[in-house]
Amino acid sequence: MTRILLINPNTSLRATVAMCAIAAEELAEPPVGLTASRGPELIADPASLIRAGRAVAATEVPADTAAVIVSGFGDPGAGPLALRLPCPVVGIGAAAIRAAARDGLPFAVATTTPELDREITALVHDTLPETGHGLFLGNHFAAGDPLGLMATESGLDDALAGAVGQAVAAGAQRVIIGGGPLGAAAERLRARVAVPLINPVRCAAREVAALLALPERT
Repeated sequence: MTRILLINPNTSLRATVAMCAIAAEELAEPPVGLTASRGPELIADPASLIRAGRAVAATEVPADTAAVIVSGFGDPGAGPLALRLPCPVVGIGAAAIRAAARDGLPFAVATTTPELDREITALVHDTLPETGHGLFLGNHFAAGDPLGLMATESGLDDALAGAVGQAVAAGAQRVIIGGGPLGAAAERLRARVAVPLINPVRCAAREVAALLALPERT
């Protein structure tokens, strides 16, 4: 068995289960989920992103781990963790950005956390070469309180659909649904929007499968 660890930097066990289910569709074996033991239920501001990054960077990873997926869209702690582990570490944010930019088409991010606008933009610029920065058309945010939006699927989906619509109106031909806990919503919204949606958890799992030369599920 190849152990792939999926770290959820939020404290929501429900989100961990949902993200592992999405990742499992792209991997030969389902990942092992690890949920943050303390911190916010949803990373929604720069301070919580920093705290989550410290916690992820200090995670004790089993020696037999073949790869790690950091399943928070800001990729908190992914860089420091990669520096101290011998196995690949893939952040879902960077994986989604690479996937969105691969075809050279304009893309944007739709998400629920406006206080992380600068951090998301910085992640895009850090992930892509400078020649790819022009593909990024910015971030578009769902109306409403980030944590409150998670209360019902219908409310979350409607709010995210509005943000996706804004991104499409701005010219985006690919839209990243920016958040690990938003992965299930990304799947539900595919039939409602006119452009391809990028699911960060799925993108990271595909990168891990390629790095480990694992057969992807079809």
